[in-house]
Amino acid sequence: MLNDTIIALATPQGVGAIAVIRLSGQDAITVTDRFFQKAGKSKMPLTAQKTHTVHFGNIVAADGEIIDEVVATLFVAPHSFTKENVVEISCHGSPFIVERIIRLFLEAGVRLAKPGEFTQRAFLNGRFDLAQAEAVADLIAADTESARRSALHQMRGGFSNEIKKLREELINFASLIELELDFGEEDVEFADRKQLTDLVQKIIAFLERLMQSFSLGNVLKNGVPTVIAGKPNAGKSTLLNALLNEEKAIVSEIPGTTRDFIEDTLVIEGINFRFIDTAGLRQTDDRIEAIGVARTREKMAQAALIIYLFDLLETSVSEVEEAEKELQQLGKPYLLVGNKVDRTVPDLAHHPHIIRISAAERIGLDELKAALLEAVNARPVAVGETVVTNLRHYEALSNARRALTDVLHGLQSHVTADFVAMDIRHALRALGEITGEITTEDLLGNIFSKFCIGK
Repeated sequence: MLNDTIIALATPQGVGAIAVIRLSGQDAITVTDRFFQKAGKSKMPLTAQKTHTVHFGNIVAADGEIIDEVVATLFVAPHSFTKENVVEISCHGSPFIVERIIRLFLEAGVRLAKPGEFTQRAFLNGRFDLAQAEAVADLIAADTESARRSALHQMRGGFSNEIKKLREELINFASLIELELDFGEEDVEFADRKQLTDLVQKIIAFLERLMQSFSLGNVLKNGVPTVIAGKPNAGKSTLLNALLNEEKAIVSEIPGTTRDFIEDTLVIEGINFRFIDTAGLRQTDDRIEAIGVARTREKMAQAALIIYLFDLLETSVSEVEEAEKELQQLGKPYLLVGNKVDRTVPDLAHHPHIIRISAAERIGLDELKAALLEAVNARPVAVGETVVTNLRHYEALSNARRALTDVLHGLQSHVTADFVAMDIRHALRALGEITGEITTEDLLGNIFSKFCIGK
């Protein structure tokens, strides 16, 4: 498989000004030479050209038909993304042209790349470790500044370097413990138990800080699905329009206007919130509206955050308390938001847990946005800050902490060296799984299958 030369479209599908077709493999440059005719007087083949050079010419079929004028960029191994010979062909962005060019190479024995295969080859060829490879996909998918910054820091090895340092320190002690096992009958200790205890405690504290960052990392990577719920005519659609600063949802005084949910996104302080306007919560004999109410409850159960909006003029304290009990049963963050504060407000004017706004007059929206960020513990990511954004990494960190906690208990209980060594090996394995020093074929297949084709 790794000896094959692969090809894929590296730019999005569809019509565009240009498209980029990428090849990688030992024969990538040689096979491109078969179809590439360089423009101008020089007829020097691509195989004789230097790395990181750009060449203008034509892609020509075997029968002499010119398919397109292209630019071919060469990356000679090991000076490429995959550390193999790589050619990037920039052609006109017609899907028909792209298909013709790719078909030419497939007929010449090149294989169509699998999802993520270029990045997988880069990892297998030592271009970067597994955590950095995963960051490539995160960087491509980043849709906020904080997500971009976090992915770029990880891709450049910030997270990996921290894990490797911890692992190296632990390996030094593990080797001494293993040495003790070789001299089991001598009853000697090569590893200072006090120093090992201090190191394990330091590593556990560091792992816990990384794990605590996952709540923020998950928000950065996946955004915050936020449901706007409440009774009919509370102003949910008006609030959505006010937050988005556009007329996204239909606003009407007739109860039950919103029967299906409406979604749109808004970036607040670098965090992507996906707001979902839903049907009003009430008992109804209208079958269509009842379906909308049922979907609202489904969305509330799936949401990461709920804005429960109500009319300050029409809602009593007891009604708010009843709604809050229902929200608490869902077990997720929520905000109680009272609307129409611009009008005369009775009992709920000074309720401490209520954010008071006027969606129509856009009053209190800044306070609401601040509360949204606080509810999900979200904040912008500092330059160079390590934030765990990957569930696989979080689980590996958790396994490492669990194993190191066992090491700590074993040291405190004065267990024999073989048990200490076993727990240290478990911790090292968990940390090694993050960077790819310890992998399985199934793990790699699962990770890279989620990448787009051509990356």
